[in-house]
Amino acid sequence: MTALEIVAVLLAGVWAGTINTVVGSGTLITFPTLLAIGVPPVTANISNNIGLVPGSVAGAVGYRRELEGQRTRVIRLLLASVTGGLIGAGLLLVLPPDAFEAVVPALILLGVVLVVLQPRLSKAVAARAEAREAAGAAPARDGAWWVWPAVLLTGIYGGYFGAAQGVLLMAVLGIGISETLQRLNGVKNVLAACVNGVAGLVFVLVVELAPDDWLGGIHAEIDWLIVLVLGLGAVAGGFLGASVGRRLPPGVLRGVIVVVGLVAVVAILLT
Repeated sequence: MTALEIVAVLLAGVWAGTINTVVGSGTLITFPTLLAIGVPPVTANISNNIGLVPGSVAGAVGYRRELEGQRTRVIRLLLASVTGGLIGAGLLLVLPPDAFEAVVPALILLGVVLVVLQPRLSKAVAARAEAREAAGAAPARDGAWWVWPAVLLTGIYGGYFGAAQGVLLMAVLGIGISETLQRLNGVKNVLAACVNGVAGLVFVLVVELAPDDWLGGIHAEIDWLIVLVLGLGAVAGGFLGASVGRRLPPGVLRGVIVVVGLVAVVAILLT
């Protein structure tokens, strides 16, 4: 890369780290940037995923205050996210590129709709939970029964592509778990970091160790300079995003999620 390209990738990493911490969809900034400087698509996707992992971790650390008292919930949901991330990474390596991306816009749009309807749907979920408790049923500490499988599916999506993974996670968590958006945003950052981390580990092991013909003739490699530059920018952005994100009131945070999600849909449809 030239000096100018390094600066462009670094700045893209900062912005992606910031937006990933606040909402998600940082991939929609970094992935097109890498393509614009001539990085092959598969190499760009894999290098981008690995490079953004440190930023996701930084965002999770920045939200550690909001994570207090949620250890059990996070551990339980992590099992779903890690499993999903492994499956999604495997799909990226064995399926044709168009197989999964065809449904990406629909998934993101679904997440946006769910975020918009989240207050009403959350009230309905809470009312049902109260009715269950009144009938003698044990309260659900970690939200509705469908939250775990929904987080699993979101992890699969995140391991495969990842753009707007945060939008989908916030929709699922916000509707299914009775908790403030800021505390759920902290959970979202941990889950997204782990999805990116396990997917990145799979990519490293397969791309570096597997035979070239294992990927069905697709040439894939990891550009470690891109990983380094993106990682540095994403870490700075992750801490910046944590500082900015926790100051947003629930209505504003929900609005940011919706706007980013809609931009993500438009961006993918135009590529």
